[in-house]
Amino acid sequence: MSPLKYFHFNSLLQKEGWLSPAYIGVDQKGNIGYLSSQAPTDVIALESVQGFVLPGFQNAHSHAFQYAMAGLAENHAAGTQDDFWTWREAMYQCALSVDPDQAEAIAAMLYAEMVRVGYTHVAEFHYLHHDKNGKPYANRAEMGARMVAAAQRAGIKITLIPVFYQQGGFGLPPQERQRRFISKSVEEYFKLLDASKKIIENYANAFLGFSVHSLRAVELQDIITTYNNAPANLPFHLHVAEQKKEIMDCLAYCGKRPMQWLLENMEVNERFNLVHSTHLDDNELALLAKSGATVVLCPSTEGNLGDGIFRMKEYASLGGRWCIGTDSHIGLSPMEEFRMIDYRQRLVTNQRNTFEGDAASYLIHEEVTTGRRAMGLKTESHFEIGKSFDAVVYNSGSHLLAETSEKNRLATLLFTSDSSRIAGTIINGKWVVKNQHHVQGHPIKNAFSKTMRALRSR
Repeated sequence: MSPLKYFHFNSLLQKEGWLSPAYIGVDQKGNIGYLSSQAPTDVIALESVQGFVLPGFQNAHSHAFQYAMAGLAENHAAGTQDDFWTWREAMYQCALSVDPDQAEAIAAMLYAEMVRVGYTHVAEFHYLHHDKNGKPYANRAEMGARMVAAAQRAGIKITLIPVFYQQGGFGLPPQERQRRFISKSVEEYFKLLDASKKIIENYANAFLGFSVHSLRAVELQDIITTYNNAPANLPFHLHVAEQKKEIMDCLAYCGKRPMQWLLENMEVNERFNLVHSTHLDDNELALLAKSGATVVLCPSTEGNLGDGIFRMKEYASLGGRWCIGTDSHIGLSPMEEFRMIDYRQRLVTNQRNTFEGDAASYLIHEEVTTGRRAMGLKTESHFEIGKSFDAVVYNSGSHLLAETSEKNRLATLLFTSDSSRIAGTIINGKWVVKNQHHVQGHPIKNAFSKTMRALRSR
């Protein structure tokens, strides 16, 4: 048996609290073989780190190509109205411009940045399937393969979620600008899913999910058929109830609100990961919380697009499950996403206690636990013997943290920290980012810069 490589940290966060000090031993695959507050007796190699260890965060909703347009849709001409639906025009322009090499370069840069700020796993909600003319590539999953290759370059784990996108709105044909997204039938989508399954076999840290884009983008009966015929072990993701116009269009089309239709026509359960879920009535909120499904919140994108504010305080009080994603990637920091979730509730309720007890503890534990489930993974603890060592390490010597008690440490981390406090990110037992430097940072950035210059969009 090969010897373990050991780390020594000030503290490590488990569900039940801090382990102090923390000794971690990892094998050659990056799996934990030793976890204790007691120093091991068989140490051959030990790296001592002045740091507080949190489990790596899960980014449960990403459209990687949109990182290329982050910040480019913020110039609002006088006398015009800009909203989600006008923003989509800029998104379509971006989607139609990138070739496979460029898409991979953009995704690799994005994923490297995710690792830098503490994400160790990303769910890529992938609907950029075809070539610029809307024709399938020889390999139907060519663009998905590029997302997996980008994740491998960046060192992040990925759950590839090929998206079924069939039409341009409720009962409407697809728009020409959506030509790269479209699978015309359930059968065509399953061919894409099968091709994607082959792709993930090429990267040990890749997993598979499945999805319909939204109720407006796929015929309602085809949504049911897709879910019922997909492999039962895969997580299911979809957008729902993001925009008020979507609610009105759905009502006009089928007489039901989107979440209402979903809850009445499908057995919504723990496999469901419902992105945004912004506009819910009382009954929908209660039934959703009871179902065990996950709401995937993307606070920075939802704020940027003017989506609205999810009813988190009520949902959490009902025991609802949730995690976070960064969607269009206008913002990336998980700590900022957590603060936005909490502070928006404070602003609309005029109360500070969005969550009972230790808010930071609740936010971090829920995101990690439910985020892993959204990726298709099951774990009992944040760090476990036999599981991979994936962590974000905060500098324990930074000024506020160095003088903070264990009781207040997590709140100090969440409510006062930014990415400059991060000492590094470890995935599969190895530093991928250390002192703000990614191990493949230079070639990833060079390829990204070359792509941006070629696109000439910025």
